[in-house]
Amino acid sequence: MQKIDTLINARWIIPVEPDDRVLEDHSIAIHEGRILALTPTRQAIQQYDPQHSHNLTEHILMPGLINTHTHAAMSLFRGLADDLPLMEWLQDHIWPAEAQWVNSEFVHDGTQLAMAEMLRGGTTCFNDMYFFPDEVARVASQAGMRAAIGLIVIDFPTAWANDADEYLSKGLQLHDRYRHDPLITTIFAPHAPYTVSDAPLKRIQVLAEELDIAIHMHIHETAGEIKQSVDNFQQRPLSRLYELGLMTPRLLAVHMTQLESDEITLIAETGVHVVHCPESNLKLASGFCPVHQLDQTGINVALGTDGAASNNDLDMFGEMRTAAMLAKAVASDASATPAARVLQMATINGARALGIDGETGSLLPNKAADIIAIHVNDIEATPLYHPQSHVVYACGRDKVTDVWVAGRHLLSDRRLTTIDEAAIRQRCKQWQEKIDASDQHIEPG
Repeated sequence: MQKIDTLINARWIIPVEPDDRVLEDHSIAIHEGRILALTPTRQAIQQYDPQHSHNLTEHILMPGLINTHTHAAMSLFRGLADDLPLMEWLQDHIWPAEAQWVNSEFVHDGTQLAMAEMLRGGTTCFNDMYFFPDEVARVASQAGMRAAIGLIVIDFPTAWANDADEYLSKGLQLHDRYRHDPLITTIFAPHAPYTVSDAPLKRIQVLAEELDIAIHMHIHETAGEIKQSVDNFQQRPLSRLYELGLMTPRLLAVHMTQLESDEITLIAETGVHVVHCPESNLKLASGFCPVHQLDQTGINVALGTDGAASNNDLDMFGEMRTAAMLAKAVASDASATPAARVLQMATINGARALGIDGETGSLLPNKAADIIAIHVNDIEATPLYHPQSHVVYACGRDKVTDVWVAGRHLLSDRRLTTIDEAAIRQRCKQWQEKIDASDQHIEPG
């Protein structure tokens, strides 16, 4: 028998690739952080001698979810200012709170809170955009979670940097520090077309080509953004970005709720990835991303939650369900964006957008063992006919019992193994008291 690190025996496995199949009574063999094989359980028990064995006979195994757009540390602003339009929410509450409170300690604690929530909800990788990205990278690496760290760029000064040159200088240093890390990748993160001017965007485009990394940016999020761009630049944001050379397969365009038919054609032709954040868009009344139309055009669409200040959670199960149903309503077609497609959006599509699909996003031999186990024998999840649609429409993040990242068991029977939950709650309570006392609340209504 072959000695291996871990053998997970499950009732069902959803590999996501190479097709829509579901494997019944199969096992995943893991060694040195990677998937060796997906094998019928009877055969696996005879073939492998594991150091650790898990019999999950009431579970579905699938790839860990990839949250392709987050502002992780903003979890400390969860519920701070609800039921407000985007710019009022930003200008009157979020930006003033950030100016007062955001520092390395804030980002450290907020990111730990976010990672604890995401791991408990089956997310094994997140793509972040926020200040003090060095803290985000450090916390993720310590916890053993996979992360794409945004090298934030914005025109105005913050606690992290004073101008675009300093943002880029610090970002390049961070890229160098983590360029060989097995779990941490870096990605340029210019905030939005309305907060980053042409000169730094041109430089980012050149640097992204030289360093072979992606670019992550809020684009076409609201009608107001479009109007502002037309007033200031006499063109819509995507047209401006195209002229600046940013419309390439390196670009992850987040939100994309304001799209015209010729822009969809341009996105498809240039290979730009779209990151859909349905619940944040709905809550801020930003508009509707035409997901089914994008998908039918061959555009890679991934899923993200946005930050917990505008969602108000980091629940990718909720995001999948909302994305599936919203796509059907927008397309007026109940068959649009089926469950299997939504599972791809939450896993392999995010990995493709981030350029890490050779490492994660599906359960294939030689890929990293980024795996989640979903318990499906509770009253709320019974009966089960079709595992893929069941995950999207019937299961919630509370059904996730176990999570592995690169073969490391980060959530075991609902308990985090690398993050101290009690300590996080205590620190967050202290932040809540300070932030709440300083915010001038506008009551909804």
